[in-house]
Amino acid sequence: MNTVAPARQGVEQVDVAAADWPDACAAALAAGGRFCGAFADGSGGGRRWHALFADGASTRVLTTLPVEDELASIVELVPAAAWDEREAHDLYGLRFRGHEPLRPLVAHTAETASWTVPVEGEGVHEVAVGPVHAGVIESGHFRFHVVGERILHLDPRLFYKHRGLERATEGRKLAEGLAFAQRACGACAVANSVAYALACESVIGLVPSAQMRRARTLLLELERLYNHLNDIAAVCAGVGFAAGNMAFAALKERALRLNEALAGHRFLFGSVEVGASAFDLSSPAAGRARGELRELQQDTARAWREIQFSPSVQARLEGVGILGHDDAVRLGAVGPAARAAGVRIDARAVSPGLRYGSSFSAAVPPGGQGDVAARLEIRALELIEVFSILEELLSGPLPAEVASRDSAPMALGVARVESPRGETVCTVAQNTLCVERLHLRTGSYANWPALAFATADNLLPDFPLINKSFELCYACVDR
Repeated sequence: MNTVAPARQGVEQVDVAAADWPDACAAALAAGGRFCGAFADGSGGGRRWHALFADGASTRVLTTLPVEDELASIVELVPAAAWDEREAHDLYGLRFRGHEPLRPLVAHTAETASWTVPVEGEGVHEVAVGPVHAGVIESGHFRFHVVGERILHLDPRLFYKHRGLERATEGRKLAEGLAFAQRACGACAVANSVAYALACESVIGLVPSAQMRRARTLLLELERLYNHLNDIAAVCAGVGFAAGNMAFAALKERALRLNEALAGHRFLFGSVEVGASAFDLSSPAAGRARGELRELQQDTARAWREIQFSPSVQARLEGVGILGHDDAVRLGAVGPAARAAGVRIDARAVSPGLRYGSSFSAAVPPGGQGDVAARLEIRALELIEVFSILEELLSGPLPAEVASRDSAPMALGVARVESPRGETVCTVAQNTLCVERLHLRTGSYANWPALAFATADNLLPDFPLINKSFELCYACVDR
């Protein structure tokens, strides 16, 4: 028997019998839901399995109790659930019938065949890259199956420095858990913090004030600004266009210095709170920031034109690392990677706890070819929008404020926030205002399988360029 809890704060909880699990998930999809993550909780014989389906600003959470820690898989129905099921198997011991082979994801094994897809044929060989890299980056291993220089398949292996941040929050006060969510990733600190704060406020029964929504939206767009500038610089580096790389790296540095002037930290750490906003901006400070952003916008447009009218750069981008529309949908891609393929998914359009407004619509590049060129162009298009949003948000002073009480506490809160890399979904289960379970599924976590897919049928020397065009976080999966 399935039971439905009343929808509150945009979250509808549905208890599903284990035998009905695949049918319930299919029904959620048929009703217009979009899979946006799954996670396990509990211990011993009380382990539960949850799947989240987004529909506009609402999220439906299906929950079931596996029988003897076993449940039917939904990967045939929802390929995007593959990583979630593998992670739950490694960390919680759940087994998923029909997900065969259920390769380890977080739990590393020495046997290569246990976590890679077998590729056979004449001339096929493997190329191993990482986990230690020449660049100063996080640990990640890429196992390429190639014929000559043509990539047949890529098996990425991450989770080398899994920190257990989610488990570390359990039993702590809700406000204390913010530091753990924020530190999941330095480049997405604001997105993770805002998602956590909104989820906590949902379970507490608080509603952010208009000025809190404005402050959080401002911080999110400042984070998007420096990340997009960084990502364009990275693609320029990937094709050896030093002038573009240095120009956008300098623009990013200016954006980081503005962050420090406004919030006291280059990466905006400590700028978000649960139930309040201490972000206090005077009219003169807001005016100075607007002036700096206008100059930054002009210089960004000038640097972008240099890239657009550089034939040697454009020739290296088109037709490389294609992620088509249907594959992006099938794999659950989000953020710029999805929008570059023509998929109009942007959590900013359905964020009632923020200040984007009903008129907001996702930017999509003309054609939406889903290649490196499109993923570069979507960031340039979004930067135009970012500057416009920041101009409006900085139109006056921004005082510190607190949230207001709206309803009684509830057991589960879910928030979906658009990070620079895509939709971040944060789920918080609470017990007497303490964290019972935190689950953070970032845009990078959702997009890593899509990156691996887009790599196939490309030349091995093009992988660094494809990788930079997605520009995903390692730390986000090492949470």
